[in-house]
Amino acid sequence: MSSQEASITDFTAPGADPRAGADVRRRLRAIFVGSVGNLVEWYDFYAYAAFALYFAKAFFPDGDEVVQQLNAALLFAAGFLVRPLGGWLFGHLADRYGRRNALTLSVVMMCFGSLIIAVTPTYASIGLAAPVILGLARILQGLSLGGEYGTSATYLSEVADEKNRGFYSSFQYVTLIGGQLCAILVLLLLQKVFLSTEEIRTWGWRVPFAFGAVLAVVAALMRSNLHETEAFKNSQAVVKKTSSLRALLNYPRELLLVVGLTMGGTAAFYTYTTYMQKFLRLSVKLSDDQTTMVTAGSLVFAMVLQPIYGAISDRIGRKWLLIGFGVSGTLFTIPLLTTLQAAHDALTAFLLIAAAWMIVSGYTAINAVVKAELFPTSVRATGVGVPYALTVSIFGGTAESIALWFKSIGHESWFYYYLTGCIAVSLLVYLTMRDTKSSSAMDRHE
Repeated sequence: MSSQEASITDFTAPGADPRAGADVRRRLRAIFVGSVGNLVEWYDFYAYAAFALYFAKAFFPDGDEVVQQLNAALLFAAGFLVRPLGGWLFGHLADRYGRRNALTLSVVMMCFGSLIIAVTPTYASIGLAAPVILGLARILQGLSLGGEYGTSATYLSEVADEKNRGFYSSFQYVTLIGGQLCAILVLLLLQKVFLSTEEIRTWGWRVPFAFGAVLAVVAALMRSNLHETEAFKNSQAVVKKTSSLRALLNYPRELLLVVGLTMGGTAAFYTYTTYMQKFLRLSVKLSDDQTTMVTAGSLVFAMVLQPIYGAISDRIGRKWLLIGFGVSGTLFTIPLLTTLQAAHDALTAFLLIAAAWMIVSGYTAINAVVKAELFPTSVRATGVGVPYALTVSIFGGTAESIALWFKSIGHESWFYYYLTGCIAVSLLVYLTMRDTKSSSAMDRHE
């Protein structure tokens, strides 16, 4: 077995080749640094959702709280609308000039977006310009995040050894969820330790964005020292005669697969992350403190599940986990959300959301590696990033807005049926697609 194929088992065995041990340490460092940068990016992006309950009034002075949250959610969705452009831009950079350069530039752009939000004056100070500037900052963050997903999914999948690829790549969603958890924890610290509720509403909501900008600078410095993947280096021997998008059109089936397998998963993911905080506060009627604690607890539970499900996929394949998510999501989404809406106590709410995460993790833990395994190296970052970002823009970024709109017109339960429909469509894709673990394109460099 070569050092490039060495696994953790080989490294820890007595008499293991020292070169294999060095290779494993190199992989682990790359995965750690890549994951930390991913966490920072998602923290910056999710800080908006976590603190929207506090700053919405500063930018949208309408007296109706649901309308204020809907306006804030629409700007949240705007960040998703530009993600396909970010997926193409950074995917092109990653496929042409290297994964490391694209990852570093992505986190630098996120830094600027967070810094702008931290210093933007309120509606009372500059009028309509305030939400406009906020929207521009969200666009910068959306471009950054659109590039982050495809590039980091590609990097983590390429740097992992074949036997543990599902396990290692699952850390993309560990840190993705961890980014939101960090935003919630910052909110909790501000609520409980440093500031009053009124201070958070007045100026304290700016703190997490300033903090995120600083973290993004640190992450950029760390990423600038990452090693490039062997797969990318090998692909450079292949002459590229077409643009990244034109080359991508040679894989229409794979592009449609990414759209189909993402649709239900992304709608479910954003339901139980960004929207769930508002749902607990506005529909379940939990207090601010209860909402924060339940949200944080459920995210910790979700993080723990990701590597477990990723490791399982390395043993039984990716397809069965996706089918499990599709079947369970189709059958139980409506009962879960209906019961949750009627819960009205924190413990019941947490247990129901935890049950939902046991379903959704069948998608989240492995969707990155599944997409990476569909495409050859020369178009992998673009192939993962563009169709994924387009699908997330349509079905993920809009989930919160659609749910709040249904609530605003008095038909909140309609969203439960909408989400179930999205998952059912993806289930059809899971049933008909091949298992990418056994038919991976990771070693194809054309």
